[in-house]
Amino acid sequence: MDYQNIQLENLNEKVVLLTVNRPKKLNALDNLTIAELHQALVALENDATCRVLVITGSGEKAFVAGADIAEFSNFTSKEGAELARKGQDTLFDFIENYSKPVIAAVNGFALGGGLELAMACHFRYASENAKLGLPEVSLGLIPGYGGTQRLPQLVGKGRAMELILSGNMIAAEVALTYGLVNKVVAQEQLISSCLEIANKITQNAPNSMKAAISAINAGFSEGMNGYDSEIEIFGSCFGTEDFKEGTTAFLEKRKPNFQ
Repeated sequence: MDYQNIQLENLNEKVVLLTVNRPKKLNALDNLTIAELHQALVALENDATCRVLVITGSGEKAFVAGADIAEFSNFTSKEGAELARKGQDTLFDFIENYSKPVIAAVNGFALGGGLELAMACHFRYASENAKLGLPEVSLGLIPGYGGTQRLPQLVGKGRAMELILSGNMIAAEVALTYGLVNKVVAQEQLISSCLEIANKITQNAPNSMKAAISAINAGFSEGMNGYDSEIEIFGSCFGTEDFKEGTTAFLEKRKPNFQ
């Protein structure tokens, strides 16, 4: 499929790089970009050769500098709520609950919807020049793509309150100390560093990765008991081919060959 605002590249036979490609707009998220990201994610979820995704932005200035404000500057309250609801369902919640690991490669500005996109990914690596923040209050808004929920989960309530209420940007090293990103590397090493951890992940059982994502997310889902979910998901793993291969390989003292 041809896309206007995103690009797909196979980093190797198991890892796919998904790039938001609107450099003149600092890769801002508009409705078309969100729709194309969703379409690509659906296609890749059904592609057995893809085990891990890395999401980044084109160029060196921005991961995603925010949402495309021009698209919603005249919206009513009802239209604004629908924008947030549709975006969360189509992209942000979709990534958080994706069955394959998704890594954000934050290569510059990750602001507003851009930081919300990075936080929806399962974890984040950042380049040294990355700047992260949720400046929506300066526009008379609040984060609408899950930012008020995911940021406290990652950095704690107090720091989230400070960042959201001030609208301040923080540097990559500060984001690292906050736990907002997992690792900070030089710009030229960002994708290779993501590929290195992605390659490690691809050696593990695909079903187990899907199960682990579900179990971890359960602990942050309202009305769910994470421990109970873990028990059920743990049990379900015993009925998989991945479990048979993994345990057999261990007993035979060889590396597993997960399909």
